[in-house]
Amino acid sequence: MIRRIDLRSPTGGDVDYRSVVPRAETDVAATSDVVRPIVEDVRHRGVEAVLEYSARFDGVQQDGIAVPREALDAALETLDPAVRAALEESIRRLRTTCEAELETDVTTEVVPGGRVTQRMVPIRRVGLYVPGGLAPLVSSVVMNVVPAQVAGVESIALTSSPQKDSDDPRFRGLPHPTVLAACALLGVDEVYAVGGAQAVAMFAYGAGPCRPVDLVTGPGNIYTVTAKRLVKGVVGIDSEAGPTEIAILADDTADPAYVAADLISQAEHDPLAASVLVTTEEALADDVVAELDKQVAATKHVDRIRTALGGQQSGIVLVGDLEQGLAVVDAYAAEHLEIHTRDAAAWAARVRNAGAIFVGPHAPVSLGDYCAGSNHVLPTAGCACHSSGLSVRSFLKAVHVVEYTAEALRDVAGHVMTLADAEDLPGHGAAVRVRVQEG
Repeated sequence: MIRRIDLRSPTGGDVDYRSVVPRAETDVAATSDVVRPIVEDVRHRGVEAVLEYSARFDGVQQDGIAVPREALDAALETLDPAVRAALEESIRRLRTTCEAELETDVTTEVVPGGRVTQRMVPIRRVGLYVPGGLAPLVSSVVMNVVPAQVAGVESIALTSSPQKDSDDPRFRGLPHPTVLAACALLGVDEVYAVGGAQAVAMFAYGAGPCRPVDLVTGPGNIYTVTAKRLVKGVVGIDSEAGPTEIAILADDTADPAYVAADLISQAEHDPLAASVLVTTEEALADDVVAELDKQVAATKHVDRIRTALGGQQSGIVLVGDLEQGLAVVDAYAAEHLEIHTRDAAAWAARVRNAGAIFVGPHAPVSLGDYCAGSNHVLPTAGCACHSSGLSVRSFLKAVHVVEYTAEALRDVAGHVMTLADAEDLPGHGAAVRVRVQEG
């Protein structure tokens, strides 16, 4: 069901583990030629193109893309009370951590009369993407909306794929009613029934009632991620949060049933989901494979999980010791990294590259997906080596405010003019000289 990669043999030198860790065969580069025409079509034809792609990819015929207020209200009214209670707790915990992340303005007096203030300013308008294809990820509503609200974003638009089938005719052609209920619970009333690459293009360029945004955030499939990369620069993006992945660093103390369950938990998201175990113990690898055979057979999404576990993106990596294991997981830069070892906190503290780190046997990724208080919108496909997960900071930008008195400018004018001359930019020096010259 899942392949093995043995890295225990001596290599005779440094190894670039990035070239040997499991990776999906389908990536952003491979899908760019497919996604680019969709993005450009929406850019030029707007909502007409969006509706055509919804019909083609989602099998839904729509008269419009905006979700009416009454549908949001109806979804919240019919929401299962237990689901509402779980969402409210998830919101409460995430809001607690988000409020603690808020940064204050920082003013530095560089010299007497000269100061620089770093002012934190919320993004004006954001577009939040919530996957709704294989599974309606209602938790992603919470993960996107809460940090944006805490940051102080004044204009929030959210989109999720339209559903072809619904037991309630009020929600046909709209996002899943649980997604709509979460929007209503959070007070988000600008909601669109659009998914995939066309949704990202809609946010970037505007389409029909949806005005262009300044930032697009949220996870999605490989086509959504590709669209985010293509519009980056037109708008900001949080990170490339694509098909989910989990890596587990484990030694002989790990419980194979826990490890197998956690690998499965992410594999059920998507056939392209990645599940990777990095371990020093061949016996653990054998026990985990046995557990996978047993547990997968008892799950709901057997075919999807088997495809993910059997794909090139998944595998069991055998290492000589935990030092090598640490190097491997750092090279992999997992979206989610679990540490199942002795002194798990100490090993976790040494990890450099991961979207989120889950320490010890009682912190599974599923906890982070819903109610840990952390955010589950995280960079994938190795992007954790340079990108962070979604947070309040994602929705803020830093602006430097510079204030100098005439005396403070006069004191530094000589240095400014000297550096301007060194760069052969005399106009720069003249802009200072005119302010400090006498008479």
